[in-house]
Formats: sequence, C-alpha cells, structure tokens
Amino acid sequence: MLDNDPFEIEAMTALRRDLHAHPELGFEEERTSALVAHWLEEAGIAVTRGLGKTGVVGTLRVGEGSRAIALRADMDALAMPETSEGLAYKSTRPNTMHACGHDGHTVMLLAAARHLARTKDFSGTVHFVFQPAEEGRGGAKAMLDDGFFERFPVDAVYGLHNMPGLMPDEMAVVTGPQLASSDSWEVVFRGVGTHGAKPHLGRDAITAAAQFLMAIHTIVARRIDPLQPAVVSACALEAGDFKALNVIPDTVRIGGTARAYDAGVRDQLEAEIGQLAHGVAASFGIDADYRFMRRIPPVINHAEATAKALQAARAVVGERRVVTDFPPSTAGDDFAFFGARVPGAYVWLGNGPAVDGALHHNSRYDFNDAAILTGARYWTAVVAAELGA
Repeated sequence: MLDNDPFEIEAMTALRRDLHAHPELGFEEERTSALVAHWLEEAGIAVTRGLGKTGVVGTLRVGEGSRAIALRADMDALAMPETSEGLAYKSTRPNTMHACGHDGHTVMLLAAARHLARTKDFSGTVHFVFQPAEEGRGGAKAMLDDGFFERFPVDAVYGLHNMPGLMPDEMAVVTGPQLASSDSWEVVFRGVGTHGAKPHLGRDAITAAAQFLMAIHTIVARRIDPLQPAVVSACALEAGDFKALNVIPDTVRIGGTARAYDAGVRDQLEAEIGQLAHGVAASFGIDADYRFMRRIPPVINHAEATAKALQAARAVVGERRVVTDFPPSTAGDDFAFFGARVPGAYVWLGNGPAVDGALHHNSRYDFNDAAILTGARYWTAVVAAELGA
C-alpha cells in the first residue's frame, strides 16, 4: 500500500470488478464471503463467519471506549441476466448479476475496515457487518435470528446505498423515513368453472378478479389518508389456459406488493386489500382466500444517529455536497431489521448519472468505481463521529 493510497483504491477497484464478474445470489455468497473474510483477517480484524448462513462480521476493538457500533454492507446479487456490452468484468454467471451495486457496498466497507485496522484512531468497538440476501431473501432477519445483537451488542447501526442521479462526491442524509415497508399479498378467487359459451352455468372468478384489479388502486386514492404515502400494486396473475380458450377456470390467483412508511398505514393496507377481495368475491357469489405476508419494515432514520451520519458526510464531501431534503424511496431494504432494534441511519451515496437510463435492478447497471473512495472515507468518518478518541 502506498502512502498516497491509504484506502487501497486500486486493489479495491480490482476486487469490486472481480465481485461483479462473479455475482452470487442471497444465501449463496460462498465465494464472496470467503473473500471478505480473507481481506478482513489479513488486516488483523477478528472474523466471525456463517452468521445468517453466509454472513460475515469483522470486529475491531481499539482503546478503552465502551461504545460499539455496526456498519453494514450487503453482498448479494440479483437473479437476472446482465446485458452490458463491452464491459470487461461483465457477469460470468448466467441469470445472475450485481444490478444494485452491492459489489461496491462490499468493497467500500472493506476498504474502510482495513484502513481503520491500520490507523486505530478511535476508542471503542466497530463491527463490520457483511450481510447476505438483502434482495428479498431475508438476510438481515437471518443474521438477527442467529443472535447478531446478542453476540455483537451495539449502540447504533449505519447503512449506505449507492444512488444514481447524485454524483460520486455527493451524499444524501435525511432524518425520518427513507425506505418503505415491503410486504407481499396474495388473493385466490375460487369460483365454479364452466364452458366459455355458457358463463351463466358457473361462477366467474375471472370477472371477479378483473373487478378486484380495477378497484384495488382506489385503496390508496380513497381509503388511505392522502398525506400518508402508500403503494399497492398487483404484480402477478394466474388463470386459465391458452390451450383451452373456451373454458372459464375455477380459480384466479393474483399477487402483488404493498408499501408504506407508517406502521398504521401498513396495517390499514393489510386490512383494506383483504376487505376488498372478500367484498368482490361475495358480490359474485364466490369465495376468496387472502394472505398478507409481512416481509420488511420501513427504514426510519433515527434523529441522533442521522446527526452523526450528517457530521460524517459533511466531513467527507463538504456541506454543499450533502443533500438534506432528499425524498424517500418506495423501495425496501432489510437494513430496517437492524434499525428497528437500535438507533440507525441509512444514507445515499452518489453513483453518477444514470448511464443510458440504467437504474437499480436494470440489466445494464454498474456500480461507479469513482464512489469507492467517498464511501470508504464516509465509513471512517462515521467511526470518528461515534468513537473519536
């Protein structure tokens, strides 16, 4: 390592591109977690493997300080093909790619961990949390179920996500809601199938489902307080058979997502979708089965932790490059499970302009390596703000 490269940016960039070329899905991050553990152990950081199946926690204790914090990065990729052209480190694995920048999140935290292990200019304990399976497979909850907070008690937890539209030397730090709850719902309408030419002899689940689909979007428009953001979307539909277009089927299955920032609104969405499904079914003389699956709570930034994150961001990029009125996203992140237990702050780091419109979860998305240094410096500044000697 050269003195003019204290965060090993050249090596971290190479590692980031290696991770991009070898993406792994949630709970399958065997290669990624092995590399993370190696880079941590090489720096003299104590490593715990296998938390939440493939999660890794690096622990660095310095001085006599009693305060402990956790810095979290996610490691997993998405089940989708990469269509980037001319990218030397394009995914080598079919239908798997880093389309959300978790490869960048991993190396930024690694760079910071190794730097802090060398400098040791704080007093207290830092847990570097490399989480598996953020993309809908429950990695944060799996780590908590494995006893994360019992084994690594902390006073605060911090998260970071890349954001196209902000430049790599810009950050957004905001108190309050950052990401919505992410829940799933499913309705099965059970009618009586019949010949398509004789619909009066059956009970038409198809038409009932159509009415439900038209009405469901009135929940947010007419049932939820207009001052409370919420989303209800139908995203999957199963019914009938295109090889039998003269048959009205017995059942129609519909599934979707529901999002909210407020716990009361989340409860209301669950109740309203079910009430609508059962009401429509009753009007058609059929039955409806309804399930609401709570997945991820909302990410709500704690005021005190956010103040520390803001202090760190301003120290790294300057006050004028920190956005403090950035709008929340209706996407979700299971960082929420950490932030629901202890004060937490989740911030955004610029990824530069959206190249050819490629945003998160796009098959041409790529993390911007120019953000690695900013992210690594931010993590070390959080440690200084929280545990400065």
